Amino acid sequence: MADQKTTASKYAGVTQAQLDAHWMPYSGNRQFKQDPRLLVAAKDCFYTSADGRQIFDGLSGLWTTGAGHGRSEIANAVAAQIQQLDYSPGFQFGQPKSFILAERLSHWMPPGLNRIFFTGSGSEAADTSLKIARAYWRKLGKGTKTKFIGRAKGYHGVNFGGISVGGLPANRAWYGAGIESYHLASTLLPENRFTRGEPEQGAHLAEQLIDLIQLHDASNIAAVILEPMAGSGGVIPPPKGYLQRIAEICQAHDILLIFDEVITGFGRLGYKTGAEAYGVVPDMINVAKQITNGVIPMGAVACKQGIYDAFMEDAGPDYQLELPHGYTYSAHPVACAAALATLDILEQEQLIERAHGLIPEIEQRVHQLQGLPYVSDIRNSGTASAVSFEPAPGEPLLRPYQVAMAMWSKGFYVRYGGDTVAIAPPFIAELNQLDDIYSALGDCIAELT
Repeated sequence: MADQKTTASKYAGVTQAQLDAHWMPYSGNRQFKQDPRLLVAAKDCFYTSADGRQIFDGLSGLWTTGAGHGRSEIANAVAAQIQQLDYSPGFQFGQPKSFILAERLSHWMPPGLNRIFFTGSGSEAADTSLKIARAYWRKLGKGTKTKFIGRAKGYHGVNFGGISVGGLPANRAWYGAGIESYHLASTLLPENRFTRGEPEQGAHLAEQLIDLIQLHDASNIAAVILEPMAGSGGVIPPPKGYLQRIAEICQAHDILLIFDEVITGFGRLGYKTGAEAYGVVPDMINVAKQITNGVIPMGAVACKQGIYDAFMEDAGPDYQLELPHGYTYSAHPVACAAALATLDILEQEQLIERAHGLIPEIEQRVHQLQGLPYVSDIRNSGTASAVSFEPAPGEPLLRPYQVAMAMWSKGFYVRYGGDTVAIAPPFIAELNQLDDIYSALGDCIAELT
């Protein structure tokens, strides 16, 4: 009887047939379905598991929920919007909140990035920015500028454009040829191991961009796309001066610069954007995730005025499409309502400033783990931190998985992938909660065999 109760609680009423039916994304389906980790509720900084345990949310959902879970302000805004206008077509017709949100978002972006194109996700935002870049140059009569430059260990979503410019081998290997793109080296250098915040060494790697320009010629390159801080690649902060130099080279050679801020936008680095954090103004910024506090899928691309103007000029009759691109759920009215409520919370509760205040606290706690068994590197950027591990013999991905599962057993959700465990707590996390999660992480690492 006890075993039946345990099984029932673990499965939360979900049958084995139902488990089998769902092909889960970015998951070890075989292992998961033998021992499901199901979440059934969430509030503030905690999830509730199917067996009734409180699980501290150590990654803000999936880098999405900095304001905490169960925010009644967002729920009420969403409910009201569904009652009033649940869906409206985004092609050739509009609804008020999309325009209100676009204008408001323009004030969160660096100066000049004041034209907002809405998408349904970060992956869609990445592909949208790439398409806009190519189309922009065609509008200017420079149609040979079609190539892109990304970076090793970069992540730009999972659509074909995103995996092409992305630099995570596992995301590319199965799918064959994508769009033409080339890659700068990762800024993750051995000499920067255990650096606190931005490393001193590595800015010289920006000069590789000049080498690629000389090889392919600027007349053939549409854009460079980078994450200010590489999140999914393992919390990799940029070396001091690196992003500034990349921007200088792009400007000098008439190449667009796109910042993918799906993770870094809206507070993760303690600033409104990574562009603000590092003092660089790109030509486009991709956002998603925190834009709605994770409640409703949404993404967007913020563009400079000049890019928008290029499409509006000499575009034929005013009823003609200037950019034949968009999604069924672009500027979905419910997503717009969630985003507006999220921005209210971030502003009224000063959560960007609160996140900024957590940065030294997180840095101090995570770097205390240096010297534990198998720890090969520790990195932190903004409110995100990561611990990398030496590979286990014959199983290079094993130790992060073991640590993450041990953390789950102790009541903490963290992100594991590749050789790294990442933590990025909600902006509302208290210091004692930071103590708890990093102490637990240290215990789990110490228990590795």
